[in-house]
Amino acid sequence: MIPVTPRIALDESEIEETFVRASGPGGQNVNKVSTAVQLRFDMRNSGSLPEAVKDRLARIAGRRLTNDGVIVLVAQRFRTQERNREDAVARLVEMIREAAIVPITRRPTRPTLGSKLRRLEGKAKRSGIKAGRRDKPGTGGED
Repeated sequence: MIPVTPRIALDESEIEETFVRASGPGGQNVNKVSTAVQLRFDMRNSGSLPEAVKDRLARIAGRRLTNDGVIVLVAQRFRTQERNREDAVARLVEMIREAAIVPITRRPTRPTLGSKLRRLEGKAKRSGIKAGRRDKPGTGGED
């Protein structure tokens, strides 16, 4: 079991890993050793996650989520399979942790009397400043 939060833990059998050849620089090893990890997690059929977390996780996963509800992560940052594997699992766990946080719903509030009065005082002050800039007749504005 992979601990995600105090209440959520992933069963390792739900995660499928395949090792593929990494793209990019790597010297002589790049064409011989399959160090990149392709991690697949079937989110939709997972018994470890509550439905609300699955919904938020689908939004967080974005284009990494297939039409079948499988999250696909590719890790190829490191030169060893083990480090790439740890990186992919850590990224998946982080995504699930983020999805486990229940967003706080905003309750609309009314402005206080004090804030309304401050706003109106500011508008009146600004209006007075602008009124003072207006051209007054006979003050030499014409040639």
